[in-house]
Amino acid sequence: MSQSHAPWLDAAWSEFGTQAIPGPRTSVQVQSYYVAAGHPDVSGDDVAWCAAFVGACLERSGIRCSRSLAARSYLEFGTPIDTASYGAIAVFSRGSDTALGHVAFVVGEASGGLVVLGGNQSNAVGVLTMPRERLLSLRWPSLSPVRQPSAPEPSLATTDEAVFQYALAHVLRMEGGFSDDPYDPGGPTNLGITLADLAAFRGIAVTTDTEQDLRSDVAALTVVAVTPIYRQRYWTKSCAPTLPAALALFHFDTAVNHGVVTAARTLQIALGVSADGEIGPVTQAAARTCDPQPTLERYAELRRQRYRALPTFWRFGRGWLARVDATLSAAMQLATTSNNPQPSEDPSMTTASQSPVSTASVEPKWWGQSLTIWGTIVTGLATVLPIAGPLLGIEISADLVHQLGDGVVRAAQALAGVAGILMTIYGRTRAMQPLVRRDFLVKL
Repeated sequence: MSQSHAPWLDAAWSEFGTQAIPGPRTSVQVQSYYVAAGHPDVSGDDVAWCAAFVGACLERSGIRCSRSLAARSYLEFGTPIDTASYGAIAVFSRGSDTALGHVAFVVGEASGGLVVLGGNQSNAVGVLTMPRERLLSLRWPSLSPVRQPSAPEPSLATTDEAVFQYALAHVLRMEGGFSDDPYDPGGPTNLGITLADLAAFRGIAVTTDTEQDLRSDVAALTVVAVTPIYRQRYWTKSCAPTLPAALALFHFDTAVNHGVVTAARTLQIALGVSADGEIGPVTQAAARTCDPQPTLERYAELRRQRYRALPTFWRFGRGWLARVDATLSAAMQLATTSNNPQPSEDPSMTTASQSPVSTASVEPKWWGQSLTIWGTIVTGLATVLPIAGPLLGIEISADLVHQLGDGVVRAAQALAGVAGILMTIYGRTRAMQPLVRRDFLVKL
C-alpha cells in the first residue's frame, strides 16, 4: 500500500522521534496529542499516551478517532481486517490485565511480529516490533478513502514505498538529532542530513553568504522535511529500490553513512561481482539470486573494516560498529520474513542481462596470507632475537661486534623494525584486497 492510501501515517511519521518528559511535566508535542484526541485536560507525560497519539494522527487526517485514551477502545473502532496492511491500526495486550493494552500503526512485518509506528514506545514516538501472540485485533478506519478490507492492500513485504519507510525509520533511529561535533567532517547534522546535503538538495552552493542560514535550517529540520532528501539523494540514487528488501535496507544505511559510490562498491564486493561503483543489471541480478544472510554478513564485515581504517575511528568507532550490528539485525529480520519482497525488475534490463551471474563468496583469509601478521613477525624477530638469542644458545660473536660496531647492529635492527611496521601499515591499507604472501630474508 502506498502511503497516500493511509493519510494518517503522514501525520504519524511527521512526529517520529518526539520524546516524552518523565515525571509530572508535559511536553508540548505530547500535550497536543491529548488535545487532538479530545482530552485537553490531561497533563503529564506519565499518563499512557499511545491511544492519544493514534487518535491525534487520525483526527489530523480528518477521521474521528475513538476519543478515548484506552488502547483497547480501538478494538471496536472502524472495520476489522485479517491482513496486516500498511497503515492498519493494531491493538495489543499488555500483561494479564484485560484493561491494559497498546495501540499503534502497522508499518511492516518481521519474523514472529509486526513492526509498528506508535507513541509511548520507549517513551517516544518510534518504531518497534511487537510479538504476534499479543495481537488482539487489526482495524481499518471506516471513513478512510481506501479499498475495503475484502481486498486488502499489500503490507511492508510487497511494496517499495513501505520498504523505504521502514528503512528510513531505521536510519533516523541510527542518526539521532542535531549535532555539530568538531571531529565530524560532515559538520552540522540533524536527523542524518548535513549542511552539504541540504544545500545540494536545494541546488545552492555553501558560501559565506548562505552558510549561516543553512546552519539554522539544518537545526530546524523535521522528519517530514528530510524524507524527500533521503528519498532523492540516497534511496533512489543508491538503486536500493531495485534490491530485495533486506539488502535494500542495509545498502540504504550504508549509502547514508559511507556515500552512494562507496556503498555500491562494498555491496558488489559482498556479492562477488565487479566493483565498479555502479549498480547495474549484473549487480541487480546477483542481488536477486544470492543467499541474503551470508551476503549481509559479508557486507557488514566490509563496513566494519572500512570504519576501522578511518582516522576518526578512535572517537566514533564504538557507535559505528554498533550501527552495523543494529542494521544487520534489522536486515536479517527482513531476510527471514516469509513474504520478503522481490522488487520489480528494471524494465531496461534484457533477458540476457537477467541471467544469474557468479556470486563467488569472499573466502576468509588463511593467516599466512596476511601482510599484517607477517609484518608483525618481522618486527618481533628484529627486536627480540638479539636479546633472546643468548638464552637459546645463539651468540653474536665478539669479532662481529668489533667489525660492525654497536651502531651498525642497532641500525640494522632499527631498519628491520621499520620494515615490519611499514608492512603492518601497508597490510592494513590492503585489508579489502586479496593478499599474496611473498618470501623475504632479513639479514642482521
